[in-house]
Amino acid sequence: MSHHLFSTARLGVIGGLVLCASAAMAESEQGVVVELYTSQGCSSCPPADELMAKLAQTPGVIGLSLHVDYWDYIGWTDTFGQPGFTERQKAYAHAAGEKMIYTPQMIVAGNARVAGNQPRAVAQALAAVQPSPVVLSLNRKGTDLLITATATQALANPVAVQLVHYTDRAEVEIERGENSGLKVAYNNIVTAWQKVGDWSGVEPLQMVTPAGSGPVVVILQSRASDGVGPAQIIAAARLK
Repeated sequence: MSHHLFSTARLGVIGGLVLCASAAMAESEQGVVVELYTSQGCSSCPPADELMAKLAQTPGVIGLSLHVDYWDYIGWTDTFGQPGFTERQKAYAHAAGEKMIYTPQMIVAGNARVAGNQPRAVAQALAAVQPSPVVLSLNRKGTDLLITATATQALANPVAVQLVHYTDRAEVEIERGENSGLKVAYNNIVTAWQKVGDWSGVEPLQMVTPAGSGPVVVILQSRASDGVGPAQIIAAARLK
């Protein structure tokens, strides 16, 4: 089974990290996206899930847990797993010229790819992220979400506007598979990820989309050279 296992010492490296993010309106928080690709059936994943708990509380960081489904066959079906998240991880790998995917993996700002249970590498990747050239803010109007954005400089290419829904926290008792007998806490569990539009990055963005009442993240992400896969995340904001 292609898991990576590293020591979880120095988890505090993340807790003390302070990032400089573009100012956003009080209604929402702008930050750097960290995607954790994880699975309840992966014995190497619980340390990464613990690290995500710290990232979820780190100012300037928007941590998101995406549960994949490709380990379901070994005895435990991930209760949060979605094939779409597996496909997203595959698209990242394809864009990077990589032939394999694994858990746990963290992808920082759509660029850096690191083992998800290697806290120092994650902290270094976060520290290397440059300030966003976009001010992005979110506001609710009933169950609709108003998305506004302006760029301090014209973007090189259009970006996809993506809406992410997530659940703050849940605990799961795993009954079979590699983690049998464990009760694992998961944080910022993605339940839906959809594209809601495109933005040229030239004129200001104003968009209204249905979003319900739960916590959401809006991500402005460039495309890979193939024109399809995900690449650098230009800006992201969260509204709880």
